[in-house]
Amino acid sequence: MGSVDESDKYLLNRHTENHFTAGEIVRDIIIGVSDGLTVPFALAAGLSGANASSSIILTAGIAEVAAGAISMGLGGYLAAKSEADHYDRELRREQEEIDTIPDTEAAEVAEILAEYGVEPHEYGPVVNALRKNPQAWLDFMMKFELGLEKPDPKRALQSALTIAIAYILGGLVPLLPYMFIPVAQKAVVGSVIVTILALLIFGFAKGYFTGNKPVWSALQTALIGAVASAAAFGMAKAVQG
Repeated sequence: MGSVDESDKYLLNRHTENHFTAGEIVRDIIIGVSDGLTVPFALAAGLSGANASSSIILTAGIAEVAAGAISMGLGGYLAAKSEADHYDRELRREQEEIDTIPDTEAAEVAEILAEYGVEPHEYGPVVNALRKNPQAWLDFMMKFELGLEKPDPKRALQSALTIAIAYILGGLVPLLPYMFIPVAQKAVVGSVIVTILALLIFGFAKGYFTGNKPVWSALQTALIGAVASAAAFGMAKAVQG
């Protein structure tokens, strides 16, 4: 790999970039908490509409949280594993192309650089430098031709655990009132209040970390949760009637 001269090192050391680099973890938390808050909330509201007791609703809710956490966690694991497998397949394919048709691959490097406005007399030395460094050449093609970043080998397990734990934490919120209020028709009111509050807080945090408008994100998230629970409650009432 090429080295950075002293003047560039000085400038890089003086400049500190404050980029948010935990996007994948935040995405997993958002997936887990959003589903955890809305699905058990809708289930509890629906069962309350069917005049089930608090104990039955709590039992069904905890069972759903457990099953949902396992299902969501497994889905996160398989998604991350598939992403890693896809990267490995493309890596092997790109390596084979560099080995068997290097001139074509070098032409692709030139084409990529030309798309950024680099002139032929400027990208020629870059192409030659990459051809002398096969690993750098492979990394360049993976990133700039295919748009693929090497995944963290721990990503699949980390994603599964993050989504599952986030789902459990979110799912317990709407069930809390049923733990202390034996009458379901009264407990559902408490569930609505704590869940809407949790959705507002979660939506605000989601908007803050993802760069969207936090207040709008909070209202939007709470509205979606309220619509889901109202629909479940209304359907339960309709079936019962």
